[in-house]
Amino acid sequence: MLNVCATIPQALTSEGEISVVLNPLTFIKESKSELGKVVWPSRRETMRYTVIVAVVSVIVGVYIAGLDAIFAKLAETYLYK
Repeated sequence: MLNVCATIPQALTSEGEISVVLNPLTFIKESKSELGKVVWPSRRETMRYTVIVAVVSVIVGVYIAGLDAIFAKLAETYLYK
């Protein structure tokens, strides 16, 4: 199970209880810091992956359209006589 409290900044109150710190500026600073750690793909890699996704999408679309045509023909032949 995901421990949500581990991902939210926290502080201890004077009574020893945990209070959640929901400061928007802290969130923005931490987000900017995390984005700086990301290894972004190069333009060439991005273009290559985009082409791969487009080609695979077309192939899957043609496959599904073919199955649809086959099942429609079977339904027309055997179910709608």
